[in-house]
Amino acid sequence: MVKSITEVGVEDLVKAGLDTEEAKAFLRVLNDSISCVESSDPREVWRRLVNQRVLKPSHPHGLHQLVYYSVYADWDVSKRGPPPYWFPSLYQSKRSNLGRIMEKHGPKFLGPSYKDPITSFSLFQKFSVQQPEAYWEIVLKEISVSFREAPKCILDRTDKSKPGGLWLPGSVLNIAECCLLPTAHPRKTDDGVAIVWRDEGFDDSNVNHMTLKEVREQVMLVANALDAMSSKGDAIAIDMPMTANAVIIYLAIVLSGRVVVSIADSFAAKEIATRLHVSKAKVIFTQDFILRGGRKFPLYSRVVEAGPFKAIVLPATGDNIGIQLRKQDLSWKDFLSSISHYSRSNYYSPIYQPIDSATNILFSSGTTGEPKAIPWTQLSPIRCAAESWAHTDLKAGEVYCWPTNLGWVMGPSILYGCFLTGATLALYHGSPLGHGFGKFVQDAGVTYLGTVPSLVKTWKSTECMKGLDWSKIKSFASTGEASNVDDDLWLSSKAYYKPVIEICGGTELASSYVTGSLLQPQAFGAFSTASMTTGFVILDEHGNPFADDEVCTGEVGLWPLYMGATDRLLNADHEEVYFKEMPLYKGMRLRRHGDMVKRSVGGYFYVQGRADDTMNLGGIKTSSKEIEHVCERADESVMETAAISVAPVDGGPEQLVIFVVLNKGYNNIQPDNLKTKFSKAIRSTLNPLFKVSYVKIVPEFPRTVTNKLMRRVLRDQMKRELLSSSVRSRI
Repeated sequence: MVKSITEVGVEDLVKAGLDTEEAKAFLRVLNDSISCVESSDPREVWRRLVNQRVLKPSHPHGLHQLVYYSVYADWDVSKRGPPPYWFPSLYQSKRSNLGRIMEKHGPKFLGPSYKDPITSFSLFQKFSVQQPEAYWEIVLKEISVSFREAPKCILDRTDKSKPGGLWLPGSVLNIAECCLLPTAHPRKTDDGVAIVWRDEGFDDSNVNHMTLKEVREQVMLVANALDAMSSKGDAIAIDMPMTANAVIIYLAIVLSGRVVVSIADSFAAKEIATRLHVSKAKVIFTQDFILRGGRKFPLYSRVVEAGPFKAIVLPATGDNIGIQLRKQDLSWKDFLSSISHYSRSNYYSPIYQPIDSATNILFSSGTTGEPKAIPWTQLSPIRCAAESWAHTDLKAGEVYCWPTNLGWVMGPSILYGCFLTGATLALYHGSPLGHGFGKFVQDAGVTYLGTVPSLVKTWKSTECMKGLDWSKIKSFASTGEASNVDDDLWLSSKAYYKPVIEICGGTELASSYVTGSLLQPQAFGAFSTASMTTGFVILDEHGNPFADDEVCTGEVGLWPLYMGATDRLLNADHEEVYFKEMPLYKGMRLRRHGDMVKRSVGGYFYVQGRADDTMNLGGIKTSSKEIEHVCERADESVMETAAISVAPVDGGPEQLVIFVVLNKGYNNIQPDNLKTKFSKAIRSTLNPLFKVSYVKIVPEFPRTVTNKLMRRVLRDQMKRELLSSSVRSRI
């Protein structure tokens, strides 16, 4: 049983990690602070402790756990919802991006119902869904978007073949140019810092930086070099870590009227080849090696194995690459030297295109195992920046860091989020798993830090961030996986309990559909609202929507009018993937997203996994069939496999479980042996980041009358086993 906070004594504090004298001193401060709280409401007690900074980042995590869980010892989640740990202040809320426009426009749009940004946030969010044209007209003036030809309107709803609407029809621009030019609002100047970075292994050196003018000149240099070797409209791939050079290359491709093909640097050669073929890429930018955690990993050799595509190879360190190139390939130095005949190589005239022109092809795994090729238009970056502006409160003067890759949706998202709001993009050239990354966050003055839950779990378990000062951080963000409450408690405590904004969306949305908000109280591991202009309902098993305030669990259905979402796929039927057999709601065909969502008491949301058989492993969506195909070839004893993922009992990232039916005659096969073989095969064939957590040998699989494998039954069986095992371990 957890003691209430008033029952905590010196002995409890010693068990939590303090020595006796520290415990006595802390208990005096704790009791003094609690005694000043007039209300017995645990929310007010916790708010007081946080505001008074009674708990400090240097305190052992056990102490933070003890105080938090003791404050909320008598909190009834079933009646009150999850306990909040962060509360917005009215002063700060009015100075946030979203709060500022609510103060200005709220009375006009909401009338006498408008009170203030906190009280009226939910009303304003609903208004943005019902009248998105009004919302977007305001936001487009807040971010750095300038049109060569202005749009005829914000939204054209008349084209019934476009359920997502025609957004900004008739407009022409170059979104990369919008990133690179100085503007008065938002405040972007040529001498403002656009990118800061540090290379792994140089933890005690100064942080490198580039001004907006320097970035623009480098982008134009690369754009000119691209003109010397490829044509407008060509697809150009990037398969390298998200370095300052990778960002420059990305913007140069878009500025020059070409299309970026995003490939994660963790992919095996087969996966690289698939993406290059689907996108019809002409050239690929890559590195000779990847340096991470003090180790050197080959990258160029994987690109070579993928096929005879022309590669431009950058050195991981220094000025010269450390390998022999094929005849058709170029070093980065030789690539840039190809523009020597241009007299003005530091200038480039942007290629202006209609708003719906493709700028980036990203990939997301489908339930069939083939990656869906998702083209982003120039609307997608606008949505990315608007999300960062509204929900992360990103603006000029802020420093945004999110260890990710241009191959995943968060790479382009934070790139555009920073450049279109005037914020500084912070990049660490190395592994984010250790102290070096944390010191970079400290030294770069990062104000917004993005994470994935598995990364936070590593930081917490290794204690690698001890002694660092993250007090400049104003908020954290988390996406890709389900968060663990205790891990988020640890993370938030490192910056005196700043909020961890949970985000869930998709590559095809170029944004989130459910998120946390700086204008609402936040609970660990929970989402508090639909994102701005996003409407969704939760559907029961018959496709009927639950009431808006009903506690429930079901598949989410998105309202189709969604600025920035895809309206096409390169290698699949968009209508079939996202709209076929989805129910009508208020005369609209809902858009499929595939997530199972739970709405709790108090209106918080939890994403419960995929409605189909797509799994989320380490923040990467992949299909069961893709995993099964690899495992079934890993050992001759295997007749059939079924891959599922389950969340740990105490929450956190999904774990991969492989159920196996053996061929006849293989009676002595051990699950651990298969686990080793499956893991090796998956790492080499699919992704080195995937890990098999459990292997279960069963006589047969549950199936429907039409012989369809019932993975959900296996998933439920594994959940029961994990729960039972957890209960036994506590007895």
